[in-house]
Amino acid sequence: MNISPSSPSLSPATTEPGPQGRPAGGRAVVLGGGGSTGNAWLIGVVAGLFEVGVDVTTPDLTVGTSAGSTAAAQLSGAAPADLLATSLAAPPKRRAPVTADRGSASTGPVVDHLERMRTLIASAHDPADLRRRVGAAALEREAVSDGSWQERWRTTVASRLPDEQWPLRRVLLTAVDAETGEPMVFDRDSGVDLVDAVAASCSSGLPYAIDGRRYIDGGYRRNENADLAAGYGRVLVLSPFGGRSLTPPSWGLQLATQVDELRARGSEVVTIVPEAGSEHLFGANAMDLSLRPLAARAGYEQGLAVAGRLTEFWR
Repeated sequence: MNISPSSPSLSPATTEPGPQGRPAGGRAVVLGGGGSTGNAWLIGVVAGLFEVGVDVTTPDLTVGTSAGSTAAAQLSGAAPADLLATSLAAPPKRRAPVTADRGSASTGPVVDHLERMRTLIASAHDPADLRRRVGAAALEREAVSDGSWQERWRTTVASRLPDEQWPLRRVLLTAVDAETGEPMVFDRDSGVDLVDAVAASCSSGLPYAIDGRRYIDGGYRRNENADLAAGYGRVLVLSPFGGRSLTPPSWGLQLATQVDELRARGSEVVTIVPEAGSEHLFGANAMDLSLRPLAARAGYEQGLAVAGRLTEFWR
């Protein structure tokens, strides 16, 4: 998974014409991964934009990865203000683990996860090799588990979604096949329930099974997967982890490379990442539920602040 510090909070909404000299059509929103606090920040940004008249909840395409897949499903079935209110509410005092790696309020499990990722990255030859190695490690953990995680995780994911039906508009949710390392994209025509698609996209500890196949977090491909919005004229990317990657820059998994790819094909692209002052809410603290209200508030205030610069771009 790509773990990124903050970078500039809003990029220019400008681009050069694509190879054909023609801009692409339609609008796309890309919601990147970022754990529990990342999900709250995404909701906050969208709610802040919405409040001042920039509605990014009904684009022609939504791409969701990991925490972004949850946000994509949530925003398709509930008003941003209602989702924000829930995110701002005080978290429960007791926080049950949601994965083998990232469930507790302490940063320990997440730090361990990051160290494992650094080790796997160091041993991998390229992104495809890394995905296979991460998948194999997840399958090994599954082999020694008690088998109860799948149902508990599905129940947890379902409880977060206001509607378990796929929206009519186009939504793409990413995952990676744990056995082959191949990237996967689920949509309403995939024959996969929305809850299962979100659960698979968020599974970074243990693999999630769908119809006999096992999947891990879509962020193992790219944390934002913004390149899936190729062909759309205007692309708004929200990246809780700030757009950078633990992987070598030469692999091209960082958000800047994805943006370059989109612009080369004629898209106008704006990226929003957390302000520098809120860095402590993400990274190793991404699964700390007690920080969700702070992350949601930070996102909301940022959405309000940047809305004016997005109005012309988005309408």
